[in-house]
Amino acid sequence: MKAVICKEHGLPDKLALATDWPEPTVGEHDVLIDVKAAGLNFPDVLMIQGKYQYQPEMPFIPGGECAGVISAVGDKVTLFKVGDKVLSAGGSGAFCQKIAVHESAAFPMPESLSFEQAAGVSITYFTSYYALKQRANLQPGETLLVLGAAGGVGTSAIELGKVMGARVIAAASTDEKLALCKKLGADEVINYSTESLKDKIKELTGGKGVDVVYDPVGGDYAEPAIRGMAWNGRYLVIGFASGPIPKIALNLTLLKGCSIVGVFWGRFAGEEPDVNRKNIEELWALFASGKISPVVTDSFPIEQYEAAFNCMIERRARGKVILTM
Repeated sequence: MKAVICKEHGLPDKLALATDWPEPTVGEHDVLIDVKAAGLNFPDVLMIQGKYQYQPEMPFIPGGECAGVISAVGDKVTLFKVGDKVLSAGGSGAFCQKIAVHESAAFPMPESLSFEQAAGVSITYFTSYYALKQRANLQPGETLLVLGAAGGVGTSAIELGKVMGARVIAAASTDEKLALCKKLGADEVINYSTESLKDKIKELTGGKGVDVVYDPVGGDYAEPAIRGMAWNGRYLVIGFASGPIPKIALNLTLLKGCSIVGVFWGRFAGEEPDVNRKNIEELWALFASGKISPVVTDSFPIEQYEAAFNCMIERRARGKVILTM
C-alpha cells in the first residue's frame, strides 16, 4: 500500500512515499480502516523531527487522525462492522491507505461531514471542546481570545466559543486569515503581525482584559496575552506552533489572579473516557444541527505530502490541512 514513511528525523524532505508498504495486521479488538483522508496537525511536524513527547519507533508512518471506511474487523469487535464510516485518532500511522486501530480509538463519522472534513475533527474539535468546557469552564458573556485563530484548532475554538455564548476575539498573522475568522463568527480580530497584541486586547475590552486565552501558538505571544487577562482569567496551554516554549513570569498570575491551565486531550481521553465520550456525543449533535462545520481549505493528495507539511510549517494553513488517498 501507499504510505508516507519517516526513516530519519528531520523536515518533510526527509520523508519518503512507499508504494509497497505492508498492510497492517488486524488484532482481535481492531478495525481495519480504508483511509479516505487524513488530517495533518502540528504534533506531526514535531514527531518527524523527533521533538514530540510521544515518539514511535523508526521507521514509522506519521499522521494522528483520519477518516475512512471499515474493511475488516477483529473477532472480538463489538462496536463496528464492515462498511461503517468512521474517524480515528491514534497518534500516528494515518498517512497511508489502510490503518488498523483498536475499536475504542474509532468513532462513527458524523453523517453531515465529508471524509475530508471528518479527517480533521478529532484532534481539533475534541481538543477545543475539552479545553473550553472542562478546562476553562467558559461561560456565556465571557470574552475568549483565540491565538493562531485561522488554523485547525483555532477555527474550531472560534466556532465552539460562539456556540457557548462567548464574545470571541480572533488573533492571526494576516488579513486573509482574519477574514476567515470573521466568517466563522469572530466578533473582533487582531492582526498581531501589524498590531500590538497587548494594546489591542486592552482597547477591545475597555481595559478589563479577556476571560479566557486559547493559545496553540506560544512563543512571543504568550506574555502579552497573559498581561491582557481579566481577573480570574484562564490561560489555556494548547501547544507551541511558533516553536519556542514560553517562559512565563509567574508574578503575572499573582497580579492578574489568573490560572495557567494545561490542555492535553490525549491523556484526558485515557484518564476520563466516559467524559470524553459524552463530549463527543455533544459535538456530534452540534455537527448534525449545522452549528459547527470543519473548515478545509488546504487539501493535498498523498503524493504531495511535502507540500502539505510545508503549508503548516510556514503557517499558511487556513483551517485544516488534509491529505487525501
